[in-house]
Amino acid sequence: MTIVQAGTPHRRGRLGLRLAAVALAGTTVVTLAPTVAVAAGTDTSAAGSAGGAAERRPRVDGQQELLDLVERGGMTAALAEIRLPGRSPWRGAAGTADLTTGQPTRADGRFRIGSVTKAFVSTVVLQLVGEGRLRLDDPVERHLPGVVPNGAAITVRQLLNHTSGLFNFTEDARFLITSEADLQDFAYGGWRYRDYRPEQLAAVSAEHPPYFAPGQGWHYSNTNYVLAGMIVRKVTGRTWQHEVERRIVRPLHLDDTTFPDSGTGFGGPHAHAYLDMPAGPADITRLNPSVVDAAGNGISTAADLNRFHAALFGGKLLRPAETAALTDTVPTTLEGLRYGLGVFRIDLGPGCEAAWGHDGSLPGWSTLLLGSRDGRRQFALSHNPFLGKDTSASADAIDSLIAKTLCDPAPAATPEPAPPLKALPRTTPDLRIEPGPATR
Repeated sequence: MTIVQAGTPHRRGRLGLRLAAVALAGTTVVTLAPTVAVAAGTDTSAAGSAGGAAERRPRVDGQQELLDLVERGGMTAALAEIRLPGRSPWRGAAGTADLTTGQPTRADGRFRIGSVTKAFVSTVVLQLVGEGRLRLDDPVERHLPGVVPNGAAITVRQLLNHTSGLFNFTEDARFLITSEADLQDFAYGGWRYRDYRPEQLAAVSAEHPPYFAPGQGWHYSNTNYVLAGMIVRKVTGRTWQHEVERRIVRPLHLDDTTFPDSGTGFGGPHAHAYLDMPAGPADITRLNPSVVDAAGNGISTAADLNRFHAALFGGKLLRPAETAALTDTVPTTLEGLRYGLGVFRIDLGPGCEAAWGHDGSLPGWSTLLLGSRDGRRQFALSHNPFLGKDTSASADAIDSLIAKTLCDPAPAATPEPAPPLKALPRTTPDLRIEPGPATR
């Protein structure tokens, strides 16, 4: 349940992008301010036969940006990891994991990854393609007969790159919070604990007309990945979660990554998510993730996400043919962004590598996973927007973290640093609260 706020247009050389801000419009400032707590990052430079060469490299440290996200960006907690060639990973955290106890945020904490889940699901589908068990150009009807209107004209590829035209079920009124009563139910009632089956979510989408004919446009739709998860189950006889764990999580030793069915817990240290309510901060950490299923139910850590990104783009999970399909992009409705199969590409401008990855958001959680096409640079960030507070000031801090990962440092003789990138566009919120009475 998020609102996507538009960022300011870029000046010369800057991308015309918008920041995903998990915040509600027209909110009041809570009197309980989160305590800023810092978890020291690590940045051990690689040593080798080159003598002091490693030590002469610019030191990477994103701690100030994490502090800025908490102190000025409207976040209660933030954590990140940056991986660059020839250096040990830098990890850091800032903010308060639990406003009740004052427990500080941990750099190794778990968090909800939202739509970053799509990259895992797409990878499994592409592995099945490489094994000859399905084809990207298979009609959906072949694998899910009768489930999708016009399924004979929609291909698996169109599900994965969001060109199917299928209605996004999370845009249905049943998944929106548009009144004070809805908000109260979400914060204190049973909405967050409702259980959904993927067939139910697909049926909600089928009640609505498509956005366009298959292949004739682009519209981000969580329905596409719910269906992709159903196809994995039909082809393999096992749930998509089982296949992701068997094919990705266990081989890569992603020990803190899970893809729950209906469980609301985390199984490890984590920051809490909060919603600003008249009675004080409402803890909305627990959520039945079946509401988004294969479109966004994952839980992970920054270290695990970076390891996954490095393996995916480093050729450890897919053969060259399937990697080529993964990175075969289509234009989107978001400026500067092209979408592949479960990942997107965004060009960051001169002196920067193109960024590949995905973002994700669920109520009180925002995630960003970006890296280079060769798998040698990664950046993973989780931050917890205090829903109800203005988070627009977070853009510059996120820009700076992206630049430290994917952009070359400005030469010492340069009088001014390059203009900021202005964080990347949100594909779409996985769930959202509509502006209006519910925003207080």
